[in-house]
Amino acid sequence: MFERLYSTSESTKVNFVGFVSENARYDFGIVYTNQFFGKPLVICMQTGRSSLMCAEDAQNLDVLKRKFSIPTDEEARELAIFLESQLPHTDHTMTQY
Repeated sequence: MFERLYSTSESTKVNFVGFVSENARYDFGIVYTNQFFGKPLVICMQTGRSSLMCAEDAQNLDVLKRKFSIPTDEEARELAIFLESQLPHTDHTMTQY
């Protein structure tokens, strides 16, 4: 038995982006939607890990390391710079879990 909480359909924009740093390759799918307070869904294509993020969330290195299994602060900084250029700015920041 289940209770449906919501069911929404919409046309979305998806941007597939990738870059290579000195230490790693990154491939992401970014799903822009009107859901989730305007935060896109960022999906790492290598690991399948995903997170709702805005540019402000990408500045938090600990969140990036945890959400996307990034081993070092240096790699997290490189990813932060890249994601900040791809993600919208919002006034809704992610709470840490």
